[in-house]
Amino acid sequence: MTALLPIELECAHSPDSDDAYMFYALATRKIRSRLVSFRHVLEEIESLNSKAREGCYALTAISYHAYAYVSDRYALMASGSSVGDGYGPVLVSSRPMALAEIKGKKIAVPGRLTTACLALQIVEPDIEMVVVPFDKILDALAEHSVDLGLVIHESQLTFSRGGFHKVLDLGAWWKLQFNLPLPLGANAVLRSLSQEVRDECCRLMRESIQYALDNHEEALNYAMQFARDLDPRLAEKFIGMYVNHHTVDCGDVIPRAAQHLFDLGSACGLIPHQVTAEFVR
Repeated sequence: MTALLPIELECAHSPDSDDAYMFYALATRKIRSRLVSFRHVLEEIESLNSKAREGCYALTAISYHAYAYVSDRYALMASGSSVGDGYGPVLVSSRPMALAEIKGKKIAVPGRLTTACLALQIVEPDIEMVVVPFDKILDALAEHSVDLGLVIHESQLTFSRGGFHKVLDLGAWWKLQFNLPLPLGANAVLRSLSQEVRDECCRLMRESIQYALDNHEEALNYAMQFARDLDPRLAEKFIGMYVNHHTVDCGDVIPRAAQHLFDLGSACGLIPHQVTAEFVR
């Protein structure tokens, strides 16, 4: 009898060093499955957030904020979360500025469905948001087309090189206010897949992350090609910030933090409905 071939699923994630690190074992077929295989698609997070609303990919990285609008199509995976535990996206300006000064200001944001954008609006809803590709935000600030910029990804570690000033670290603010990590990004799987396939996707995701942590140097070397000119020391620091024990398994605290994010967003009128954070393992 001919053996059945694995079902090929599209697996979409960002071309960033932390995502590359956690998907390393899957992308290079260090771990495999008889049930499923993945075709990897690389897209920026706001594109992934938008396409998740159409259910484009079987497995996709999304912002936690975006999940509020796709929870009918996707379930969150217990493995794969990027969490800011006392650190996170940073609001920066071209001059020293107090937080109280941001009211009414024009702020470059990396996408309206990013968690960074939601958290910023929770801090101060009276702002004018201008969507700018995440890697062009500091350029927009330097050109004075915006008053402030909300930086994500590696720019969180490098913005000061351009002479920019930190106004607020949203992850630090969130931790101080609620004593919780700030859940930023997640991996999600289509609810329409069979339970067996969803379970297998979750297993493979967890094993891929654990493989990277257990084989740190080779996974880091692979991820460096996505590190946007970070030197190895900073790239390793950035990856360590967002691929850790919370990423291997969300445990109890990340679902609690995610639910608090959704509840607060709904209470503030930033999310138009109640959302339940549902994770599959």
